[in-house]
Amino acid sequence: MKILVTGSKGVIGRGLVRELRERGHDVYGIDLQHSTGKNYFRCDIAEYRQLENVVKRVFPELIYNCAAEFGRANGEDYYEQLWRTNVIGTKHLIRLQESLQFKLIHFSSSEVYGDYSGEMVESITDTVAIRQLNDYAITKWANETQIRNSEILKDTKTVIVRPFNTYGIGEDYKPYRSVNIRFCYSALNNLPISVHKGHKRSSSYIDDCVRTISNIADNFIPGRIYNIGSRQFHNIEELADIIWEYTGADRNLISYVGAEKLTTKIKKINNDLSVSELGHEETVTLEQGVHATIDWMKNENNTYNT
Repeated sequence: MKILVTGSKGVIGRGLVRELRERGHDVYGIDLQHSTGKNYFRCDIAEYRQLENVVKRVFPELIYNCAAEFGRANGEDYYEQLWRTNVIGTKHLIRLQESLQFKLIHFSSSEVYGDYSGEMVESITDTVAIRQLNDYAITKWANETQIRNSEILKDTKTVIVRPFNTYGIGEDYKPYRSVNIRFCYSALNNLPISVHKGHKRSSSYIDDCVRTISNIADNFIPGRIYNIGSRQFHNIEELADIIWEYTGADRNLISYVGAEKLTTKIKKINNDLSVSELGHEETVTLEQGVHATIDWMKNENNTYNT
């Protein structure tokens, strides 16, 4: 199958390109970087001309839309890019889908569950009025709404995935990335962290996440929404303990503070649908995943241990 991956230089995008090629698919990638590589194009999805040129050159049967501005704080600090990439960029992709009729797998986020405090089943967003807690969440929900409208108006075929706190080997450190990678980086570099008490998460190891999402290409059910993540439920204090114990970092670097404003406190995933239809499996425990990530960071050309 001919597949295009947007955001192909991101942590999930890179993994998808590799996994899909290993399965025999003809895979192309786009991202913002100037780069060489097999079947790669520099492209900003928020620029319609650029996106149209690539899509009409490749004519993919399926597009994985991983391209996005990520995170609550990033959305506050760089809201122009957030809204432009996430909302306008996705709209551009939908317009091309309506005319060219490729299948789309779109990356939403667990953030769309907002202030919902129960077990997060995909259908909850259709039955419960949920308050989105930050601009990042609002853009992801706007994208899902745009996609649903297109399905009704133009009969487009799309699957939506909602990843839960994906982390692991290959995730470059940036201030706005997952709490897992930020804590690992801080421990290796003797930097202070703030642990917000009362927050609980389901951390998803990158390999498990990518393998499950890749399965959608061979089991594409239009209109489906999937939670992609782990049932290994933990609080942020436990995550910090695992990292600090493995690295031997000074525990005086850790400050314990109250809950973070405008961020979902409890994210408890229900992933029954991805297990039953996509064969999702958890092969890596939180401890194993964190240890592997730290080992990779320490050895990655000393980039993370300076």
